Amino acid sequence: MFISFEGIDGSGKTTQARLLAEALRAEGREVVLTREPGGSDGAELIRRLLVEGGAERWSPETEILLFNAARRDHLERSILPALERGAVVVTDRFADSTRVYQGATRGDLVDKVESLHRLMIGIEPDRTFVIDISPEDGLARGAARGGTEDRFESMGLGFQEKLRAGFLSLADAHPKRVRVIDGSGSADEVAARVRAAL
Repeated sequence: MFISFEGIDGSGKTTQARLLAEALRAEGREVVLTREPGGSDGAELIRRLLVEGGAERWSPETEILLFNAARRDHLERSILPALERGAVVVTDRFADSTRVYQGATRGDLVDKVESLHRLMIGIEPDRTFVIDISPEDGLARGAARGGTEDRFESMGLGFQEKLRAGFLSLADAHPKRVRVIDGSGSADEVAARVRAAL
């Protein structure tokens, strides 16, 4: 099974991906926990180009190309080999992030995002969880976390509000695959909601 976690910056999706992977491993399953951008050596190199630096570093069009290059390497070297041997793959972000971050919120680039996805990636997760929290809470969590991977958070509250609306619209458009999970409360409370939805 291929499971992805999505959401705005600071939503808790990284924590929830880890908790689900740990729970599935405890049941005796082989689980590959991974992330995007990243998840393979080549994709991790591209990650730094995308998540560090100023907001103006790349145009949305260039970001789409970089994300797809990273995703293709991740798919070839990590995701597909794991799925072929019967493992469960849990990823912190996948193509839906590109659909929302570049396709829906930074210009009308949805057609370009979908065309590249069809040409270069071609698969969707079996289940996607969107961890939903308020943009204000997400930015506060991101600020408390610190670090250098804050390029998208630096785009401000208005951008995070657009992201949240984009993820909720995505869930409405793909109800068989995408589940919206209330991200409020403790990590264990959110994990219980994820598990119930799975």
